[in-house]
Order: sequence, then C-alpha cells, then structure tokens
Amino acid sequence: MLSQRALLRAAPRFVRTPAARTTVRSRFYSEVKLEGNADNAFNRERLAVKHHAAATSGLWRKLSIYMVIPALAIAGANAYKLWVEHWEHVAHAPPKSELPEYSYQNIRTKNFWYGTGDKTWFWNDKVNYHKNAPEE
Repeated sequence: MLSQRALLRAAPRFVRTPAARTTVRSRFYSEVKLEGNADNAFNRERLAVKHHAAATSGLWRKLSIYMVIPALAIAGANAYKLWVEHWEHVAHAPPKSELPEYSYQNIRTKNFWYGTGDKTWFWNDKVNYHKNAPEE
C-alpha cells in the first residue's frame, strides 16, 4: 500500500496533467470544445457518444416512469382479477372427496420422513387431495 505521504506528494502531479484538468472542467461546462492535439476523430466520436448517452438516458427514464410502472400496475390488477375468478370457479367444483383417485396420482413407495409421511413439502390442502386407502 502507498503511504499517505506518498499519495499527498503525487497528488499535485496528477492535477497538473491536462487530461485530469479537462475531465474536472467538463463536469462544470455543458459544452466541451476540443482544442489542439485533443481535437481528433477518436475524441470527437467519444464526445458524440457521451452526448447521445446523455440524451437517451432521459428518454429511458421517462419510459421507465410513465410506461413501465403503469404497465406493471395494470398487469398486477389483471392477475388479481384472474386469481379471484379462479377461486370463485373452484368454489363451485364438487368436493374433493368425490373426485376419483387414479393409479398414477400420489404414488407412495415409502412414507416421507417428515410430518405424517403422506404429504410432500409442496402439499397444498386447498388444491391437493389424497384418498387414503381403506385399511383391511
């Protein structure tokens, strides 16, 4: 690591360089004019890209605020409406005890090591149903 003394000694050299002075100065002026050796095709292109980025960032900020946020609100309202309609539809279904149990549903070769041993971690009592086999 550099000591504090070395950093303080080197600081005036970095401030004196033209590149450092132009970057500091460009923050405070809206119009940057390239002069002398700095006026070349590479720097002009970089300046054009910088101006383009500044102009388009405003567009994307406005799109994010005025388009995306309302679109998310509308999509959320639609999802809530569909959720309510779905549960209203499920309420009219026959009771789960009357539904048939097919051979491919709820296959258990051995009990799960947790809980009652019959329900998985993803079991939802509102949706899933398992008829226990009658004990003979």
